[in-house]
Amino acid sequence: MNPAEFRLLTREEIILLQQQHCHAVDWNQVKVKDPFSPEKFREVYFSGEVYLGCQQKDIHIRNGYTLPSGIYMAAIHHCSIGDNVHISRVHGNIAHYRIGEGCVIRNIDTLEVTGPSTFGNGTRVNVLDETGGRQIPIYDFLSAHLAYVLTLYRHRPRLIETLVKMIDAYAGRFRSETGVIEKGVSITHTRLLKNVKIGPFAIIEGTGLIENTSIHSTKESPVLIGSDVIIKNSIISSGATVTDGTILEQCFVGQSTHLAKQYSAEHSLFFANCAGFHGEACSVFAGPFTVSHHKSTLLIAGMFSFLNAGSGSNQSNHMYKLGPIHHGIVERGSKTTSDSYLLWPARVGPFTLVMGRHYKNSDTSTLPFSYLIENKDESYLAPGVNLRSVGTIRDAQKWPRRDKRKEKNLLDYINFNLLSPYTIDKMIRGRDLLLRLQEHSGEKSEFYVYENVKITRSSLKRGIQLYQMGINKFLGNSLISRLRDRDYRTADEIRQRLRPDSNAGLGPWVDMAGLIAPKNEVDQLLDNIENGKIRDLDHIHGVFKSFYEKYYTFEWTWAFNRICQEKNISLDKITPMHIIKWVETWKESVVALDKMLYEDARKEFTLSARTGFGADGDGNTREQDFDNVRGRFENNQQVREIIDHIRRKTELGDSVIARMQKI
Repeated sequence: MNPAEFRLLTREEIILLQQQHCHAVDWNQVKVKDPFSPEKFREVYFSGEVYLGCQQKDIHIRNGYTLPSGIYMAAIHHCSIGDNVHISRVHGNIAHYRIGEGCVIRNIDTLEVTGPSTFGNGTRVNVLDETGGRQIPIYDFLSAHLAYVLTLYRHRPRLIETLVKMIDAYAGRFRSETGVIEKGVSITHTRLLKNVKIGPFAIIEGTGLIENTSIHSTKESPVLIGSDVIIKNSIISSGATVTDGTILEQCFVGQSTHLAKQYSAEHSLFFANCAGFHGEACSVFAGPFTVSHHKSTLLIAGMFSFLNAGSGSNQSNHMYKLGPIHHGIVERGSKTTSDSYLLWPARVGPFTLVMGRHYKNSDTSTLPFSYLIENKDESYLAPGVNLRSVGTIRDAQKWPRRDKRKEKNLLDYINFNLLSPYTIDKMIRGRDLLLRLQEHSGEKSEFYVYENVKITRSSLKRGIQLYQMGINKFLGNSLISRLRDRDYRTADEIRQRLRPDSNAGLGPWVDMAGLIAPKNEVDQLLDNIENGKIRDLDHIHGVFKSFYEKYYTFEWTWAFNRICQEKNISLDKITPMHIIKWVETWKESVVALDKMLYEDARKEFTLSARTGFGADGDGNTREQDFDNVRGRFENNQQVREIIDHIRRKTELGDSVIARMQKI
């Protein structure tokens, strides 16, 4: 707003406004912009300094409905009103706001700023530990990756102190006694909005209360806040939807997250594309794609990502001694079945299916792609069996398709890869762990005990085999990706191509709530923050982006080093015959795993799966009903993809082998 564009009212304009039942404490404090239309203001009470934009055009809203611009039946205190807005039926007042062009505000109780506010920025969230041991300051552009560091790197107090100061400084820059409602916002049938900052084109309908909150809406990804919602001390990111009586207090809601159907959450962080319906969250770190659909599901004091929580899923975060001080980590891609239970502290490895109730503290993070099963109050682990589950593959394929973010400026950089240096390193360590258990306890042991879980003899042997297949598949994928689409004349040309572009990527990797990166690179970033080389939040976000963009460069460095270790060979010793042998091993593992997926998919088409079909007919009716609803096995999209995958990978391997044989 440019105050120079505004002028005082004329005597004639004041008289006309008064005739339309408008009043002012001091008409000299009401400034208008030409062309000014007094007839657009009826039953308005002005107090404090007020700036009124031009009200010349009607406002077109949904379903072809049109509203006249202007202010009708409202009390306006110390505000600037943009061009062509519609404000009507304000039962309380609008105070201390800048309202942008094209906004609609009607049938509300109160919209006000009550004093200096940061609009939710800098609010502390007691994530994981309800007692406050891991307080996270939230702000408009918090990413899952920065929150990951703030949550889990408490062993570096100087780092945490520096990051908190950065966020508090950001919040301080936005501290103001005046709130902002930006262009195109619609606020209707809503009760109280207090100390709220609202971005462009947000829709707020029938909401109960929003207090001390920033709503980061954009034109491309508008935010929807719906009926009977209560939000306090929170940040809502672009594309988010919060409706149907949801209650949030001290929460961060990430881009395109959807919370609805009486969902309740406090002191929790939800990042990109999360979904919460019916259930409850308390002190939760919900990384990208954490999903909970059921009324009886409670997520508490846990860190999750790519989680699907079944009905009645529950966790305990204290032992009735020193209070709720315990937390758990369920790594990416895991699922909990109906009525599952985990006693914190515990850690569950990536892509694990949790079934039943587990009353002992366990750590299966080294054994990914497993089933964690309850049997007579004992926890049993079947390592690696999720590698042969068609559901795991389906999940990995659906997540990219369900990314609803339309923003150019993404907060979370998400790596969707099912197999990565992060998960393969765990498979390698898991394979070696199982071999050690077998060696120490003997091959004829009935079961093996590790971290309070039991592993049967057959499960252990199968786990070793499945992990080796997964390792072969990933390393072969990386090798072929590096060599494909080129012709080589000599072994030296092959070695030159195999040589990594840099050493970045060696060593362990971490999953920073969706962003998979080498730990050495992450540690270097954190060192640079501590020593002052990185001084602002935008720079940190840029480094996270660079990790995401350089993933495949980092991956090859790690994969090639791992190939050399697994094969006990150095770069200068590699020949075309080695490549041929490795590709053959890769083909065997890929085809074997795909055949397991094929057989797993077939289970969905067995006779037992057809129970309930053709309920009032004979066997033929059941077959026809099943085929019409579910389709035939051979025509199923997932089945066809498995078959096509076997064909494509076989042809790809054969083409690489053929090129090697020419040398």
